[in-house]
Amino acid sequence: MKHYSVSPSRLNDTAADSIVGRNSEVAALESHLLILEDQYATLRRIGADQVKLASIRLQMARTLAGLGRGSEAWGLGREAFGAFIAVEDFESAADCCDVLFRAEQPESLSALGQGIWLAVTYPIDVELSIELLSHVIDETPDNADGAAVAATTALFLADLRAEGTQRENLTFFTARLLGDVARRHSGVADQQAFDAWLDRLELREPDRFLVRLRNVVDVLVQDNWWFDRAALQDRLP
Repeated sequence: MKHYSVSPSRLNDTAADSIVGRNSEVAALESHLLILEDQYATLRRIGADQVKLASIRLQMARTLAGLGRGSEAWGLGREAFGAFIAVEDFESAADCCDVLFRAEQPESLSALGQGIWLAVTYPIDVELSIELLSHVIDETPDNADGAAVAATTALFLADLRAEGTQRENLTFFTARLLGDVARRHSGVADQQAFDAWLDRLELREPDRFLVRLRNVVDVLVQDNWWFDRAALQDRLP
């Protein structure tokens, strides 16, 4: 048997490259944060409206989360979320939920659940919707059904909302995602087993798997809703 080895100097070079890359990323994020803080101060000084201020807060929160400063990101993202909900900008509110989840704070799972509710209830950006659902897949144990429900919903939204090349790319991506979930959930390895798995978990009909997604959302959010979900549902067409 042939044996392969990596020299210590090569390992050191790789580690050094990784450190340099991360340092450059941090420097870029910190520089971007300073620019955003200046913009925010200017907007406040001239009395800009709350939506413009919320947009900058969201960008600042995303940058802080990227820097690992989750507690600082949380306050800004939470304020921005409230401002966007007030004007019914549900796509931006869902984007806030994505950032709040990445901030890794005690209520981050609640934020994720509320973002998913908004993403499924309203026709917001499909890539953001899939990103939110992907977090459920990443956070769910292999043997739990939540990942299967989230992946199925992601494929459903890609097919429903996307068009043209984007639709082709996203349906391919989400179909592979669903296949990966089936393998890790039940060891599914062929089409016959996959079809049986879909039937067993009731993943073929939206009326069934969307109800199950609602249960996933309720588990994530508990009773910690930041908006009146019933009132929004009553106004749906």
